[in-house]
Order: sequence, then structure tokens, then C-alpha cells
Amino acid sequence: MRAALLVIMLLTAPLGAQQPEAQPPKPVDEYVPVSQLPPQDQLPAAPLLVTAYSFVWIALFGYLVSVAHRLTKVQREVERLESDISKGSRT
Repeated sequence: MRAALLVIMLLTAPLGAQQPEAQPPKPVDEYVPVSQLPPQDQLPAAPLLVTAYSFVWIALFGYLVSVAHRLTKVQREVERLESDISKGSRT
């Protein structure tokens, strides 16, 4: 019963949070260059978009560097173990 109530609350909460638009936007019948659009229609989230993409690329690069570093350590350890095994089998 509690789970059903929780699911209903989670599904209906976004509906109450939505704000109705004052007026629907007017449809555009022809091509309008971006430079002629009013400032509020010129993608105000562009800096946020660039920041998000930058963060993702930097995080991915950092992760790849970290994996490469750990892989190098493992490779050195495997080579050391192989060397220890070969030295042990000769004696």
C-alpha cells in the first residue's frame, strides 16, 4: 500500500510543478536568421551547454589517463612476476 502511494506521489508530483505558458509562441512561416531573433530566442543556455560538454570531455580524458596509468602499473607488475618465475625455474 505504501509503495503504491509512493509511486502515485512520484508520478503526479511533476504535473503539479509545471507552470502553464502565458501565450503559446507564434508559428514562424518563413526562415528567420538567428541574428534577427529577439535575445530571449537566441539559445540563452549556450554557455551552460558548452560548460556541460567541456566537463564531460575533461572527465572522460581524466578517466582515460587514470586507466592508462593503472594499466601501466599492472603491466610492470606482470613483467616483474614473469621475471621472478623465470628466475625461479632456472635455479
